[in-house]
Amino acid sequence: MNNTKTLSKINLSINSEFASELVLAIPYAYYLHKNKKLGTVTTSKDMKPFYYFCDSVIESFENRTIVNSKSGLNQLPNNWIHHNAMGVFGKDYGDLSTEEKCLANGVLDYSQWIAPPYKEIYTSNIIEKPYVVVNNTYNIEFGELNQRPLRTFDIECLYYIFVYLQENGYNVVYKRPKNTEFTTDENEVNSIFMGRELSSFVDGFGKMSDYDLCNHFNNVYLLDDLLDGKSYNEQQLKIFSSADAFITPNGGGGVLCSYFGKPVIMYVPDGKEKRPGYLTNEHSYIKKLSNSKVYPVFDNPLETGVSNYKDVFKTMKEILKG
Repeated sequence: MNNTKTLSKINLSINSEFASELVLAIPYAYYLHKNKKLGTVTTSKDMKPFYYFCDSVIESFENRTIVNSKSGLNQLPNNWIHHNAMGVFGKDYGDLSTEEKCLANGVLDYSQWIAPPYKEIYTSNIIEKPYVVVNNTYNIEFGELNQRPLRTFDIECLYYIFVYLQENGYNVVYKRPKNTEFTTDENEVNSIFMGRELSSFVDGFGKMSDYDLCNHFNNVYLLDDLLDGKSYNEQQLKIFSSADAFITPNGGGGVLCSYFGKPVIMYVPDGKEKRPGYLTNEHSYIKKLSNSKVYPVFDNPLETGVSNYKDVFKTMKEILKG
């Protein structure tokens, strides 16, 4: 990363994976802006809406990377999204006690970290309220080329979510990127290459994708259909900013959902977010982004062989009542 000072300004260059940019780079850039120290930001294509506060955003990167040494993260105050044990405890994570690890998981050094107020900046009336954003993915993860995607809601799960929300007076915005809408990292590129498709055979309808399913509901809107020729990221920031709640798997999309001060039901079947305290620590970044109330729902599909969404439904019914 080119992290240089010019006339006391700090210039940033970031092409990390989306979640790391949301959590590590953008709050640092906003901190610099608030302290009149931010110079230029060089980032991936269509990321300018996230840096609305910066007068000089250069959208130059055609690819993201999950490799820290190549992404520009190593010279940020926090360079690892899952904890900053050295900054918080003064020790490497491996040297922490079990109790200290629980307190460190998901916690960063916030001395140079301020999350920008996207909700205040991008509030809109694109969709009639109340509405819930259902964020979904269908990507393979690092080192898991032969494994089915885990951080996802399948067709049956989506059907029950859509029906419940419709019956309780909510409109729905459904987001499940095709990985062609934005700059991709290695995992997303591999997902495109592998040709993974989120679909299922439904009695009476045959093979149905999640996009097909949306067409069977009058109150479910595909995010991609709401772009209206506008920037993907600008439009999703506007839509997310006025949502009443979010239902999402963990990962980059889940991080974004946590930026808007509304309830987030987060399905966590895999990943470091399953570590004790990660999503529940008082000082976890997931809470610091906007003080959203996050309701984690943990699952173990790698152990059981199946994805169990019953606690997603249970939490949804408790939180989102008509």
